[in-house]
Amino acid sequence: MSEFKNLTLDVADQIAVLAISRPAALNALNSETLDELNVALTEIEARDDVKVLILTGGPDKKGNEFKSFVAGADISEMVNFTAPQARAFGIKASEPFFKLINMRQVTIAAVNGFALGGGCEISMACDIRIASENAIFGQPETGLGIIPGFGGTQRLARLVGMGRAKEMIFTCDNVDAAEAYRIGLVNKVVAKEELMPTAKAMAAKIISKGSYAISVAKAAINNGYDMDIKNAVEMEANLFGVVNDTNDKKEGMGAFLEKRAANLTDF
Repeated sequence: MSEFKNLTLDVADQIAVLAISRPAALNALNSETLDELNVALTEIEARDDVKVLILTGGPDKKGNEFKSFVAGADISEMVNFTAPQARAFGIKASEPFFKLINMRQVTIAAVNGFALGGGCEISMACDIRIASENAIFGQPETGLGIIPGFGGTQRLARLVGMGRAKEMIFTCDNVDAAEAYRIGLVNKVVAKEELMPTAKAMAAKIISKGSYAISVAKAAINNGYDMDIKNAVEMEANLFGVVNDTNDKKEGMGAFLEKRAANLTDF
């Protein structure tokens, strides 16, 4: 793996924990960090020993692990952007964000504090979001005279509905973890000390299933979401055919009929 200035990576038990680590900036996303994320995700996707990726935020400069997931995009870098530079910054972010969405591994955001602007947006690019009870989500961009530029106007509406997304973006009001769960922005809320154990337990449960089948199911969900239902179901049928010709299918169904635990190894 490459060495990174703004990220830390730990791999164990087929789980990669990737932490965004810019302590002095509450893990805000700048160009350098986005470039590093792009490299790290490309390398992680190529690894057969990683089946789930947990994305989280590193501690602040005082060592507080629950201050910030990602406090946003780096305003100090953005303040003098021209229109072409701002557009290029948004496109730069889209590369690692789409990798989180489309990589074969399942991606879990373990949100451990502020998830504002780009932080909310990168969490929404993950498959699953688990929040600590102190997590705060928001899209504050219009209060700065701009709009979300890392997919916020699109993914937020798809997750929580157009009306709620408009309210959050137009008012810049933050939502706490409980409200984020109520509106469907996060899958689960847990006590701070349970955040990483919960994320790892979910990762282990996912790994125990058919990893190749899960990667195909992920692609089916992603690709079919914006299709008309007829073409989406036809796509699903095609992929259903594909996974019926794998070793895991033979092992999984054989184990079911023989009333034993399955050993699913395809990836």
